[in-house]
Amino acid sequence: MPETLAELDLAVTSCRACPRLVSWREQVAREKRAAFRDQVYWGRPVPGFGPADAHLAIVGLAPAAHGANRTGRMFTGDRSGDFLYAAMYEVGLASQPTATHIGDGLELYGVRITSPVKCAPPANKPTPGERDTCKPWLVRELELLRPTLRSIVVLGAFGWQALLPALAFWEVPMPRPKFGHGVEVTLTATDGGRDLRLFGCYHVSQQNTFTGKLTPAMVESVLRRAADA
Repeated sequence: MPETLAELDLAVTSCRACPRLVSWREQVAREKRAAFRDQVYWGRPVPGFGPADAHLAIVGLAPAAHGANRTGRMFTGDRSGDFLYAAMYEVGLASQPTATHIGDGLELYGVRITSPVKCAPPANKPTPGERDTCKPWLVRELELLRPTLRSIVVLGAFGWQALLPALAFWEVPMPRPKFGHGVEVTLTATDGGRDLRLFGCYHVSQQNTFTGKLTPAMVESVLRRAADA
C-alpha cells in the first residue's frame, strides 16, 4: 500500500485492472484527434493533482479522452478544464486561469483534484463495475489527505455516488444525502478527527457550461464556500 501521495500517484499510472478502459484509453492515444495529431498522448490512468496537505478536494468523474488522457493531468487540455481552472483562479485556488499541459506553470493552493475513475471511459460513461474496481485508489487518496482535509466539492451525480462509499473516516447518514448543485452536508468524523463538509456542484462538462446550466459565478460560489470551510 502506498505510504505517500507521490507513491500513490505513481502506482495509479501503471494500473491495468479494467480491460475495457485500458483498451479505450490506448486506442484514443494511438488514433488521436486531428488537432493533436503531432502530440504524444499520455494514454494511461491519470493520478490526482495538487498538494499533499490540501484542505479541499475536488472530485470529478473520469479523465476526458482528449483532455487528461492526452496531457496526463486532471482537467488539463479541454474545455471543462478551462472552465474549472478559470473559476479556481478567481477564488484564489490556482496560480493561473489556464491549464494546457504538464509544466505550464500551474500550481494549486490548498486543493487537490481527483476522480473516482482514473482512466478515460468510452462516451464518458464508466460502468459501475469499473467504478468499484477503481475505488481503492480513491479510498487510499482520501486516507492520505485525512490529516488536513476539511471539505470536498463533488462535480456531478456520478462522482457524488462514487465518493460516499469511499469515505472511511466519516459517517454517511442513511438514507444517503442526494446530489444537487449547492447542496452542503456535514459528515461527522468517526475517528476523533475533523468533520467533513461535502458540497455538490454541477459537473463542468460542456453540456452544462455551453447551455448555461452552470455558470462561472455558480462554480465560484461553491468553491468559495468550500475553501472557507
